[in-house]
Amino acid sequence: MRKLEKLLLTGIAAVCLSGFSTEAAKVPGHPGMEKANPAAKKDSSRSIEDVRFIGSEILPNEFTYKDTVAGGFSGVTYNPKNHKWLLLSDDRSDLNPARFYSAKLNYNARDFQNVQLTDVTYLKQPDGTLYPNRDQYLSGADGVIPDPESIRFDPEEGHIWYTSEGDRSLGFNPYIHQAALDGRYLSETPVNETIKMNNQTNKGFQNNLALEASTFSADGQTYWTAMEGPLIQDDTLPTPDSGALSRMTQYDRDGNLLAEYAYPIDAIPEAPGEGMHADNGVTEILSINEHEFLVLERSSVQDDNGDYSNYVRIYKVDISGATDIKTMESIKEKNLIPAKKELIVDVNTLDLNKVDNIEGMTWGKQLPNGHDSLVLVSDNNFNDTQITQFIALEVIPEDE
Repeated sequence: MRKLEKLLLTGIAAVCLSGFSTEAAKVPGHPGMEKANPAAKKDSSRSIEDVRFIGSEILPNEFTYKDTVAGGFSGVTYNPKNHKWLLLSDDRSDLNPARFYSAKLNYNARDFQNVQLTDVTYLKQPDGTLYPNRDQYLSGADGVIPDPESIRFDPEEGHIWYTSEGDRSLGFNPYIHQAALDGRYLSETPVNETIKMNNQTNKGFQNNLALEASTFSADGQTYWTAMEGPLIQDDTLPTPDSGALSRMTQYDRDGNLLAEYAYPIDAIPEAPGEGMHADNGVTEILSINEHEFLVLERSSVQDDNGDYSNYVRIYKVDISGATDIKTMESIKEKNLIPAKKELIVDVNTLDLNKVDNIEGMTWGKQLPNGHDSLVLVSDNNFNDTQITQFIALEVIPEDE
């Protein structure tokens, strides 16, 4: 056999044995996207029993970068292949157009040194324009007003997926978009019909309680989202006396609905002041393995003076044995088994001067001892009374 033929056959055999199609190994035809890596098919299951606090860093509220206000960080994601960090701002194009930041998070097993922003990228609509803010939209600008909440590197293609919560008052449903690393729109994953609103306002997402969280599965082949709060037809909102059921949803890469499970949100941990606000909901999720996830719950409670306190907990959640509710328009009064949860860490017990509005969570870089790290970030809501807070944690695996 000639050398060239032998090399070609060897390459084809390697592709077949790895379970990859030759199409998957092609370079996607979009600038800003990285070549698909066959190693991405490798299962990246993890193990977690506990966490150890490493340190925290705070960016000042008046911090600006490249003529933008750097804050409102509702999402964070890390790519271990090239050590890139991205931070998603949930600015609804009010201060600056919808955007994400590239960053360097410098920490080790001993401490957290600093956070450095290295670039800012504006997200684009399908027609290539920037997203409008509310005033621009009401003045006739085309498109939708974004409310970006969660961002993830695609472990196969290298581009990003991000979620937006929508806006019932303006008729915008939540959405999932894929974008190139230069911010250009690539495609959209259709969301489950169950979460969309209807004209009678008795169905779908509750305003500002929609697609707050997302993660790729451990093998990178499916995409999960979680609703911050219950759907209108599913349950009432959490109170200090009772929790609520939200939904965790699994899609394949073509946007097909694969599975859905009820997630039990905690009751609000403290009662608010008289006539004041309090809430609790899911702000981020991360896959651990094929049936376990980390779920971040954040509660904000207003006291008698109108000041907010935040209560943040991270749970390990197991969907094995839970009822698949993907065909249920409503789960109210249904006989179902929700996902199981166990507390991993109460963030309020860590060595922090303040726990703010933590909305972002990602697996971080591997530490020298081989342990994973976990990074959290808070959304300061562009509010002078809040902070942009980064927290680094060492992950203690099971049986150690």
